[in-house]
Amino acid sequence: MSLSTARSFLSEACYGEQELDANSALMELDKGLRSVKLGEQCEAVVRFPKLFQKYPFPILINSAFLKLADIFRLGNNFLRLCVLKVTQQSEKHLEKILNVDEFVKRVFSVIHSNDPVARAITLRMLGSLASIIPDRKNAHHSIRQSLDSHDNVEVEAAIFAAASFSAQSKDFAAGICNKVSEMIQGLDTPVELKLKLIPMLQHMHHDASLASSSRELLQHLVNSYPSTPLVIVTLHTFTQLAASSLIDIPKQLQLLLQYLRDDPRKAVKRLATNDLKLLAKKAPHLWLRENTQTLCECALTSPYNSLKLGMLAVLSTLSGTIATKQYFHNWTGGPSAPPRLTDLVKLAQECCYHSNLAIAAHGVIVLSNIAISCPEKDIVQLEQDTVLGVESLLMLCSQDSSPGSQATLKTALTSLVKLLKSRPHLSQSAVEFLLCQLHLSCDSSRVLMCHALAAIATHLPVLGDGMLGDLVDLYRVASHSSTDKQQELLVSLATVIFVASQSSLSAEVTTVIKQQLMNVANGWTVYRIARQASRMGCHEFSSELYQCLRTRVASEHFYFWLNSLKEFSQAEQCLSSVEDGDYSGALGAIAEALRSYQKGIASLTAASTPLSPLTFQCEFIKLRIDTLQALSQLICTCNSLKTSPPPAIATTIALTSGNDLQRCGRIAMQMKVCMDEFRSLAARYSDLHQSSFDADYATLRNVELQQQSCLLVSHVIEALILDPQAASFQEYGNLGSVQTESEYERRMMSVFTHVLEEVEGLTQKHPPVSHLHTGCLCDAVIALLKVPLSFQRYFFQKLQSTSIKLALSPSPRTPNEAIPVQSSQQLTLKVEGVVQHGSTPGLFRKIQSVCLNVTSVLQSKAGADFKVPLDTKTNEIEQRVGPHNDYFSTQFLLNFSVLGTHTVTVEASVVDESGTEWKTGPKTTVSVKSLEDPYSQQLRHQLQQGGTQPAPQRSAYARF
Repeated sequence: MSLSTARSFLSEACYGEQELDANSALMELDKGLRSVKLGEQCEAVVRFPKLFQKYPFPILINSAFLKLADIFRLGNNFLRLCVLKVTQQSEKHLEKILNVDEFVKRVFSVIHSNDPVARAITLRMLGSLASIIPDRKNAHHSIRQSLDSHDNVEVEAAIFAAASFSAQSKDFAAGICNKVSEMIQGLDTPVELKLKLIPMLQHMHHDASLASSSRELLQHLVNSYPSTPLVIVTLHTFTQLAASSLIDIPKQLQLLLQYLRDDPRKAVKRLATNDLKLLAKKAPHLWLRENTQTLCECALTSPYNSLKLGMLAVLSTLSGTIATKQYFHNWTGGPSAPPRLTDLVKLAQECCYHSNLAIAAHGVIVLSNIAISCPEKDIVQLEQDTVLGVESLLMLCSQDSSPGSQATLKTALTSLVKLLKSRPHLSQSAVEFLLCQLHLSCDSSRVLMCHALAAIATHLPVLGDGMLGDLVDLYRVASHSSTDKQQELLVSLATVIFVASQSSLSAEVTTVIKQQLMNVANGWTVYRIARQASRMGCHEFSSELYQCLRTRVASEHFYFWLNSLKEFSQAEQCLSSVEDGDYSGALGAIAEALRSYQKGIASLTAASTPLSPLTFQCEFIKLRIDTLQALSQLICTCNSLKTSPPPAIATTIALTSGNDLQRCGRIAMQMKVCMDEFRSLAARYSDLHQSSFDADYATLRNVELQQQSCLLVSHVIEALILDPQAASFQEYGNLGSVQTESEYERRMMSVFTHVLEEVEGLTQKHPPVSHLHTGCLCDAVIALLKVPLSFQRYFFQKLQSTSIKLALSPSPRTPNEAIPVQSSQQLTLKVEGVVQHGSTPGLFRKIQSVCLNVTSVLQSKAGADFKVPLDTKTNEIEQRVGPHNDYFSTQFLLNFSVLGTHTVTVEASVVDESGTEWKTGPKTTVSVKSLEDPYSQQLRHQLQQGGTQPAPQRSAYARF
């Protein structure tokens, strides 16, 4: 793969900056490395990580690291230190070094220097390279020798290198363990050096015997050296070793709890709590009831707030896991004492009212998690205690805008929302308390409370009406200035109002919001509120806001974006006026909506740029347009039963032809066309879902609901008209029991359930086709249209960004040139790729493997036109490869036995951690020209010249 080819697949967006290709960039840095000025050399060295980030493909990285190795070999110690830092920063690119032997040879030559500092830097360099040279014996030998050095700098570097190699190599760890043990126990080893040697033992977990011997040594050290620094380092190494080897976690829990209970030193207790929290996250299922009880007793008796806070942090981590259920049950499996009489509950109740806000927050977390996980018959009193604890903490923090109080308030509100989701009967009183507290709180606290109210109202929409009055009153007086917190409060309050209104805003509410926005809101705040209105289905209000924002932006792309949003909102507003039974009105509303949608899609296309192509938005709107057209066509088809009913002889024709659908007349064929159209739309929605790897869960659920609505309509057409006997409703029977997460989803699921019930009742009573069947179909269409479309977050905002760049080797010199290959040979196609992320990688889902699909198609055939087997014309191979450090590489062996030009297509898709495949792309094509090999060409010429006389057989004797 050439550097110019690699540039096309891996260069990132330059945002207008003049970019150099990979060759030029490397030559520019090489010029700096050859400079006689030390400053220019150092500047060139430290610019290499940016080059690796920009062009992360092996050929450039290999060349660059070889140049750095030369600088390391020939330069002074400062340059060596710069190269070391670059190597450590570029750790994820080390495995792309192709000439590892040559690179290590140049670096390793410095280990024989007489300068101990140079040797120390070389040892640290070797330690940084441990992931690619874990079993190099010369490196192992140098590290062992350097551990005996009399220079402290070299010994510390050797310890770093030994720790790095121990983590990577089982052989090195087994060989160095005894050496480290002797040094730690040696009387001539300084204490400071022992403190640096002990952490190396945490890497001795490659097999059970090695872990056991390391644990015995650590146990001996804990007993023999009781000084605080040694105990702290030894205990932490103990914990790290246990967490890696897993089998010793129960013993380590007992040891840490013993030191927490018996050791009087605060530093040791603090270390024990931190390590206990690490083990609580790592293996909560290994915490026995006795372990949790001991921790509770220590927390109850501890007089120090800092230690109590650490112990409560461990308990709050455990309270949301299976360890809580294990605590509230005896060994025999039966229930133990009532939860409210246990030490854990007593501790949580006591801490809920603690003067230290952080302790109180952890107390609330523990208490709410216990209330959620315990059986309902045991927790009536516990529920009340939890709600009272949360309310007291809210009152204490809501009027304080300091960061600590706000963090505690957020924790308390999160616990409250979790509790109310599992115990809905507590919601009414909690909402009333929050509404009262809103009037007394500071702005930052009001924002957090609004988020909590929105979450509660989303889960329990019945509480929305009760909130609305207080929220509108508060909105009237909410903002008197344009500070950031005031602007945030306007957005949060508007969001809660939209959720509580359930997509039907009254004129009074819209007037109040508009008045406040005109007084103090800036353009960004207005846009955020309009965006929330579009998400909640308040399209009339959002349309007005987008209308006033269009002329307040500084770019025509932003203007077209806002104009498209205004048109989409107007289109959905047209559909909201549809009434039950008014079929002609529904056709008119759809036609009006389609006009607005067509204007909007034109503006949306104009708003897209190369850096922001708006692919998802355009495809989603095109699908919406096609869905509305299909629904309109379905209503027209239903009306055709009145204008063109079945002929009188339809029954006779059906009996004669044996096709029962003929009794329905021409409407049957029209309905079949409609059904196929809706199934096609459902398949397109599925494709959109599969291509939206970076979308949030709400957006994906929205796309799923659109797909399900198309499948529902196609199923209803089949059940009512085309094949009533074969239609089955069992697969849709559990729709009502699905847990919904938004008002839009709730309303769509309600429509699905209602339509299926109507259709099932009709198919059992009346044979097709009558005005009852067409009326039921039209009613289903209107019911779907009356649910306001929700534009979810991914339509406006992309929180996660993931892209794959591919490079193929061999590659043509020019884009239109074909790669030549002889027909008797096979082509080895190497595919390399890099996964590129945005600022928040893995926010919603992570890539587990990349699926590469290679296909080849014969475009034009050369030579005689004779038939060839189909399997020799094409190649179709699929491989899955797991990316390592965001890089992957694999090879394909392709056969081109048919002469001519072939097009090879390589398409990538990703598989997430749950095993779901996402069609993210990209798709890359390359042309291959299959040529006739010389021997076959010579044989063909001989046959043509000699007629039917066969050519002599080729053998080993033909050469003599």
